[in-house]
Amino acid sequence: MRTNVRKKSIKERWRKRKKKMGRRLLPLFAPLILSPSASIGAGKYVALDKLDKAKTSVTALSVVRFEQVSFDLYTQMNLSAADLSYDVFNNALMGYYGMYNEGRLSDKGVLTIVDFTKPSNEKRLWVLDLENRQVLHNTYVAHGRNSGEVTAQEFSNEHKSFMSSVGFYVTDEVYFGKHGKSLRLDGLDEAFNSNARDRAVVMHGAEYATEDFMNKYGRLGRSLGCPAVPLGEHESIIDSVKGKTALYIHSGDQSYTSHYLDHANAVAGYVASTQPNLLPPAEFSI
Repeated sequence: MRTNVRKKSIKERWRKRKKKMGRRLLPLFAPLILSPSASIGAGKYVALDKLDKAKTSVTALSVVRFEQVSFDLYTQMNLSAADLSYDVFNNALMGYYGMYNEGRLSDKGVLTIVDFTKPSNEKRLWVLDLENRQVLHNTYVAHGRNSGEVTAQEFSNEHKSFMSSVGFYVTDEVYFGKHGKSLRLDGLDEAFNSNARDRAVVMHGAEYATEDFMNKYGRLGRSLGCPAVPLGEHESIIDSVKGKTALYIHSGDQSYTSHYLDHANAVAGYVASTQPNLLPPAEFSI
């Protein structure tokens, strides 16, 4: 008897949550609901062209919804003052929420961005605390030896290429190797960075990634493909980003594609991360 009462109580709470969620999402989906292409007459089938239009409307609404979230966050964190491009941030955030939606990330709320369209003598790494709206680190990062001299221009996923790899990564375990405290990375973009672990592409500290080295030579030194960060800062950076957080390495490579650059997936991840209790209990379906 008590079990039935409990299930009834849970269902009632979920119905209330759905009602509240509907009120929140109605402004987003109202144009789709009210559109003639989305209406279904009694006893009639929706034509395929109307379904296509409905899907297009949903995609457009996902773009609008996500762009609003992204721009608000970019403004609140004053990332323009940190010289982080909005377009780069927008892509990184889209992938972050897509990765979260797939269950690849922890709840740490940390996103690391590297912008390899900038030269190595500029600060082009940002570690962002999305939960607390803070920039934890903004510093230098080296690229691969064969990717370019001052600016990274060529990228590879191949073994012994000694090039940087672009795309989305998830951070994994900390270990101590020849560079001291280091962090393993797993690439999530097939054909672009999926060999990162096998290539030993990791985050580590390096003397050639420091400001002193840059002031002496006009640029940073180069790694064998690892995103090497300044020695002396590396331990703090690694502690900030370890534990299943997202890393996005951006480039000007026009051939780069990723299924994480998907607005609908990002919106779903955003809702899941900010309103986790909206999911129904597993013991029954609605």
